[in-house]
Amino acid sequence: MEEWIGQLWDRCVTRLARRDHPEAAVPLDEVEKLLGIVFRALGGDAGLRVADAAVVRHQARRTRRERLAGLGNTLALATLDAETLRLPPEIALFPDKSLNRDLYLWLAAVAAFAPAASAGSWIVRNQSAVTFALRHYPGLWPRYRRLVEATLAGRIPPEAMPAGEAEQERAIRGALREPGSVAALPPPAGTRSKPPQPVPLWLYPAPSSPHPEPRKAPNTDASGSAGSQSDKERRHCLTERTSQPENEAPFLLMFRAESLLSWAEFVRVNRDCDEDDNPDAARAAGDMDRLHVAQDDGKRVATHIRLDLDLPSPAEDDIVLTEGILLPEWDWRSRRLRPDYCRLQPVAPRGSVPCQLPERLRRPARKLRSQFAALAPARRWLKGQPDGSELDLDACLRLHTDRLCGRHTDGVGVFLAQRSRERDLACLVLADLSQSTDAWIAGGQRVIDVIRDSLMLFGEALAATGDPFAIHGFSSLKRSLVRFHEIKSFGAAFDASARGRIAALRPGYYTRMGTPIRHAAALLEGQPAALRLLLILSDGKPHDIDHYEGRYGIEDTRHALLEARQRGIRPFCVTIDREAAAYLPRLFGAGGFAVIRRPDELPRRLPLLYSRLRCPGDL
Repeated sequence: MEEWIGQLWDRCVTRLARRDHPEAAVPLDEVEKLLGIVFRALGGDAGLRVADAAVVRHQARRTRRERLAGLGNTLALATLDAETLRLPPEIALFPDKSLNRDLYLWLAAVAAFAPAASAGSWIVRNQSAVTFALRHYPGLWPRYRRLVEATLAGRIPPEAMPAGEAEQERAIRGALREPGSVAALPPPAGTRSKPPQPVPLWLYPAPSSPHPEPRKAPNTDASGSAGSQSDKERRHCLTERTSQPENEAPFLLMFRAESLLSWAEFVRVNRDCDEDDNPDAARAAGDMDRLHVAQDDGKRVATHIRLDLDLPSPAEDDIVLTEGILLPEWDWRSRRLRPDYCRLQPVAPRGSVPCQLPERLRRPARKLRSQFAALAPARRWLKGQPDGSELDLDACLRLHTDRLCGRHTDGVGVFLAQRSRERDLACLVLADLSQSTDAWIAGGQRVIDVIRDSLMLFGEALAATGDPFAIHGFSSLKRSLVRFHEIKSFGAAFDASARGRIAALRPGYYTRMGTPIRHAAALLEGQPAALRLLLILSDGKPHDIDHYEGRYGIEDTRHALLEARQRGIRPFCVTIDREAAAYLPRLFGAGGFAVIRRPDELPRRLPLLYSRLRCPGDL
């Protein structure tokens, strides 16, 4: 009975104290695509991505009901940094669902006009962004006024605050009603004064934390493949880097006795070997507002031996073909191309043995060869030619009719000529062979197995067309070792040796995409074809264990693709990454990529995609 009364009291107090409206909540997933369109249409940085904001604890004043119920002390605030626009994962501030949706759109508009972090204080920067947004797009005024009135109605009035806090609240209210009217926020009166209430219509500075030192990443699915955990499935947390606590006396406890039943401050999580082996650590992290991350010094008793070598031995490694090629890389922060920054190493699979097409692929290969044989160059009759082997009766009839009508008929051809119909096209396939392709998918296959089958069938289909094509793969281990796998070059036949090299492909390392794209574009540029197609197979976003991740990797890949387009090359990406829609439009454009939801469909769909890219009107 006592427990039932306690639960009833908790539900009653919580319902009375809550200032949000869960029944009118709008999740970020529902409007994420629209926000990206609005943000970029208003002139926002197209390289930024939209992600969930962390729930942070604030010390602002709360109502008595909130203090009694223990609510209202956490909030997800919109932040903006150089790489990410973070918005609340859900907005339920207003009873009207349309207002909550409008708040998302308004935050995207403010972020598009947000000035640099050095342009004045926090309140001045937000007023400047609001002023610019309303000045350039006056149609936002009605929506902004509705949001301001609804926001002010839910805030604690200045009359219920001490004098110092009341002055700050009045300044914020004035800045909301008349953007640009407040030059600075009044200083707090006294040491016990609370900070201002959060303003959901403004952007807050992104929490700054020192970047951890580069460390060796695990040989797991680190490049954002389809088998990895997506950003939507992870809770975004604030982190703070600190030093590992030292215990000089190992027989003494490092914590007070009264904290024995609470979560430990430091939980050892070895990211090099265990992903989900410590569920207690994940559960503890979910209950923390800020995670303190420390570099483990490794001073512990080893329970098992783990060999994690960067490179295989020369006897087991791929065959190195040349000394390497130096290529540039784009640094988006400094807006410059770093010359000779990466070394591309052409390699060939070791242990490849010439082989025939596997039995399971022979039936689909025969079907593809019969379909693609119709695309092979053939001879056809051309009408109205000035010379030829036979007369064009239709042209002769038109010529005679025109002469009877008194029309000018000089230079009209009346012959039929037989010519070869050549399709002036060259294609280079660039396959991602990073460690993430070692992930297992449905049907007991790995991603690398699907890629091998796709390359086998793709080669059979292109061999039937007669188009010149090449097949290469890539992987990377920092900028000094970007591997470029030689599978089939232009001019070489797609024979048993090429199939053997495909069968010998093994996954390894990471996904530095910009460097192999630049080299592949140089190879394609040397082909005398009117249409040169660069077809990229990938299962995740650009990634490497140095600084090549996040926006840096995406911007370098985008710059390499722009360079390829300037050379007259058409890039197209085929991916199985479920999160690809968040970054591929930035790289390839709206129609420059295809997402295959089921990886096992890649061998069947890849040749058909090529046929549509090659001659859209033929199939």
